[in-house]
Amino acid sequence: MAVAAAGAGGAALGDAASAAGHAASGAADWRRRAGLAGAALGVAAAGAAAGVALERLTVGRGMRRKARLALDAAAPYGALRGAPGTATADDGTPLHYETEEPDTTEGGGAVPTVVFSHGYCLNQDSWHFQRAALRGRVRAVYWDQRGHGRSGRGAGPVSIDRLGRDLRAVVDAAAPEGPLVLVGHSMGGMTVMAFADQYPELVRDRVAAFAFLGTSSGRLAELTYGLPALPAHAVQRALPGVLRALGGRAELVERGRRATADLFAGLIKRYGFGSRDVDPVVARFAERMIEATPIDVVAEFYPAFAEHDKADALAALAETGVPVLALAGARDLVTPPSHTEAVAALLPGAELVVVPGGGHLVMLEHPDTVTARLVELLARAGVPALDDPGTAGRSG
Repeated sequence: MAVAAAGAGGAALGDAASAAGHAASGAADWRRRAGLAGAALGVAAAGAAAGVALERLTVGRGMRRKARLALDAAAPYGALRGAPGTATADDGTPLHYETEEPDTTEGGGAVPTVVFSHGYCLNQDSWHFQRAALRGRVRAVYWDQRGHGRSGRGAGPVSIDRLGRDLRAVVDAAAPEGPLVLVGHSMGGMTVMAFADQYPELVRDRVAAFAFLGTSSGRLAELTYGLPALPAHAVQRALPGVLRALGGRAELVERGRRATADLFAGLIKRYGFGSRDVDPVVARFAERMIEATPIDVVAEFYPAFAEHDKADALAALAETGVPVLALAGARDLVTPPSHTEAVAALLPGAELVVVPGGGHLVMLEHPDTVTARLVELLARAGVPALDDPGTAGRSG
């Protein structure tokens, strides 16, 4: 989820920041920044906090914990696994990927490999529904971006260009030849843009199609996360410094995150999904992925988004003339539909799809719609005809 975790978990981090500030006696600057962020981010938390407060009147802590454990036990999501592999980034970071092979190869030609790149604070399991529907029918590669899932952390600052080079390492290891279809959600879409920007010859020679889901080509500093302008600007100013400070107190902050689990879940539901009646098991699945991302990884990645600008790269990409899908949820508060519309505008001929009622995690919230659009894109890219994906994967 691109800037999702910063938006979805922002208020919880603000609470944790305040707790950490009180614990760190003598750190006046830390307390000042934490208090600033806590106040600004508290506006974002208000709606979710009200819901949590109401729940507390009727459901005890023990009952909520039992419900969470029951959802974890019942949820098969994230259990799909492929043949594992490890790519090595140019700085030596190990990148975990998994490959799914088709049951049969039809048509006699080279079958494209579909490479799925996930978003910020998620992992390859965020493609669960698409993976379940397409497995055995296409050759696919799912990978964990550095610092996420099963991949290594790496050293030094993170940039979107760095992630584009990581994608190149995965392509070289998992799909060294043949056509490619590159699919990216949120930060993963930015990763794909950086890849295209840095390797135009490879794109021209091998990429048969692109899919950009809930992502942006730049101007992310203007995001408001659904807040009024003044609080939104306060969040944008305070959050980078607070995240750096939080990253230096990871153990303390992780305890704070656990202590505010109910609030955190409410924020994920608000910022991840467009509907209030999203399947609670799916919501919990998303919550688990975001919870699993260490706070210092959140802190390391966040500054990269302000620097991201690939509008020129997309304009150059338009010259390839390959099929493009640009898809967003109509209620996405993290990367609003206007950002996906801007991506489509830079790629004349791109198919623009805005999913009614969809939020940022549109591939989890509306899996059938997303998978059907991907199947249509694959057909335009020359993948042999696929049957209607139906609702495969909803039961695991």
